[in-house]
Amino acid sequence: MILLGTVVAASAALLGLLWAFQRSLVYLPDTASVQAPPEVREVDLATTDGLRLEAWIVEPDATSDRSTAVLYAPGNAGNRAGRLDMGRALAAEGFTVLLLDYRGYGGNPGRPTEDGLANDALAAADLLVAEGFEPARTVYVGESIGTGVVARLQADRPPAGMLLRSPFTDFGAVAAHHLPWAPTGLLLRDRFPLLDDLAGSQVPVSVVRGSKDEVVPTQQSADVARSVENLVEEVVIDGVGHNDPEMFGEPVVAATVRLADRVVG
Repeated sequence: MILLGTVVAASAALLGLLWAFQRSLVYLPDTASVQAPPEVREVDLATTDGLRLEAWIVEPDATSDRSTAVLYAPGNAGNRAGRLDMGRALAAEGFTVLLLDYRGYGGNPGRPTEDGLANDALAAADLLVAEGFEPARTVYVGESIGTGVVARLQADRPPAGMLLRSPFTDFGAVAAHHLPWAPTGLLLRDRFPLLDDLAGSQVPVSVVRGSKDEVVPTQQSADVARSVENLVEEVVIDGVGHNDPEMFGEPVVAATVRLADRVVG
């Protein structure tokens, strides 16, 4: 009985720690302030809950300008400086790229939560409208946890199209994959119910996934592609993991171009 009581107490303590500190496991921001390089325009996003967030706009050359914006919603780690190469590559294809940085990332105030990230993305979408990009000329690109962010955003601000890189069916399924012994369904505060948010949506969607994704099981991304109602294409990058260079490079850029050609022209 003493041994059983010790095991129960230790298990309860462990689950309590998971409950208390789960967001420090989910969100891994690089909190350092970052300076915009010369070719980048720094902008401020005003959220509905009173925060002012810094973000970057990377603009195309005038000769290649598509008059189309990309709202880039990153994953759960780093900050916007780590997505600058993606911004440059997309701008080289003629897109005006807004590199969103969430609250708590890259010197921004606040702490990240599911609802907080939703407010940040909404502010980014509204800024693009103020910049002259109507939804019909805007494409959302979500990376990892950013796929959950843009899936929720499109319900309120539907874009011309949406590219989901390494999407999950919902965040609870990812947590259950990595912590099969824990009652994640009871513990999770932030759930990002991507499939529920996309249910009934007519926004055209492209899905890019790596066949060896060790963070988001590739089958979950395949399930997303199978479930959306308006799939443009599913790109499977053979032998590639979640954070391999290809996932921040040409395959994602090329898929964004094809999507924009299809939905914007």
